[in-house]
Amino acid sequence: MTPVKLNKRCVDSLLPPSKGQAVLWDTEVRGYGVRVLPSGTKTFILQYRNPEGIQRRINIGRYGVLTVDQARDQAKLFLASVIKGEDPADETRRARKGMTVAEMCEWYLAEARAGNILGRLNRPIKASSLDMDESRIKTHIIPLLGKRVVAQLSVADVEQMQSDVKNGKTAKARSGGRGGQATGGAGVASRCLGTLQAIIGHAKHKGLLAAHPTQGAKKLASAKRTRRLSVAEIETLGKAIAFAERNHENPVALAVLKTLLLTGYRREEAQAMQRSWVNAAGGFISFPDTKGGAQVRAIGPAALKIVLSQPEMLGNPYVFASEIGAGPYTAVSSCLDRVCKLAGISGVTPHTLRHTFGSIAGELGFSELTIRAMLGHASQNVTQDYIHIDEALKLAVQRTSDEIARLLDLGAKRLAMMSYP
Repeated sequence: MTPVKLNKRCVDSLLPPSKGQAVLWDTEVRGYGVRVLPSGTKTFILQYRNPEGIQRRINIGRYGVLTVDQARDQAKLFLASVIKGEDPADETRRARKGMTVAEMCEWYLAEARAGNILGRLNRPIKASSLDMDESRIKTHIIPLLGKRVVAQLSVADVEQMQSDVKNGKTAKARSGGRGGQATGGAGVASRCLGTLQAIIGHAKHKGLLAAHPTQGAKKLASAKRTRRLSVAEIETLGKAIAFAERNHENPVALAVLKTLLLTGYRREEAQAMQRSWVNAAGGFISFPDTKGGAQVRAIGPAALKIVLSQPEMLGNPYVFASEIGAGPYTAVSSCLDRVCKLAGISGVTPHTLRHTFGSIAGELGFSELTIRAMLGHASQNVTQDYIHIDEALKLAVQRTSDEIARLLDLGAKRLAMMSYP
């Protein structure tokens, strides 16, 4: 952005970027500027070189808490201290050692959303992951530990937080969005502990803490999801899907559901699939981003037929397009619940369908390593050309998909026989 003399009007008009951060620099005080994040948060910053010649950048304060002129005056004071041989960043770090849990969580979210904190595979943490982190922070972590000084926390403190979340101490009605109540429980408690430990770990890595005060805290063991559909249940589900199709169930929802069964893709992957990612000739989908990063994933003919049969909606890039707006269809879980109710099957989630695909592959004799690759657990770089995708892997995906399609078709034929006069 072209530097200007910062004033209230230009800061108010500064639009948030779609990702990363945008900075508008001041022409009056060198290195003084305002940073805006995709969330719309605006923070005054100062960039300078310390007495050793190392470039530093520090936050002066949040816009709204400070005015433009107050932040400019503070920037001048910081620069004056640099001339005296001091480093404001070191002072800031020393001050942050007294950060409360709430303050450190706020620091973490701001830095992570700006792309300054790296997660898995040494890449910036995904926005979807940060949204979940923020939900845990606001709902559970801050109410229980927000006022505590991080450096003074103990292993017992964070393990007690975990117990309190598990026992429902922070349960409350949701203010909006999906779901009716944040109830806590063992799974949420374990993830809250993991989130807080990660935040403290990042703070130590960035020099805000000399040591990790709660290292070694034990997370509650989570129940491993092992539910899969039996052969009989897959047939019954096929019968229920056929019945639902006859009775005006949303065809897009049913298409996503069948795609999940026939591919083993994650719910988010199938729902958000875009047409430009589909290579019908090569028999694969090029996902630019998955839980394991960018991947090429094989798709069998039965699933590909469903994908290619979806009607296109003008201005909507998704295979399974929403009827409203330009986004993807996102309610397959509700459709799955309705179909399973028709089938008399319980305890089924989109992950159950993924686990079923892997289990059927195992029954067909494929190795654990091959199954991991089929499910996207193994590295499959998106830069590969389809010619270099392992043909054995493509065959494994096709055989597994064909077997599930056969079982679904048997169920549908059973319905047809029952309906025949």
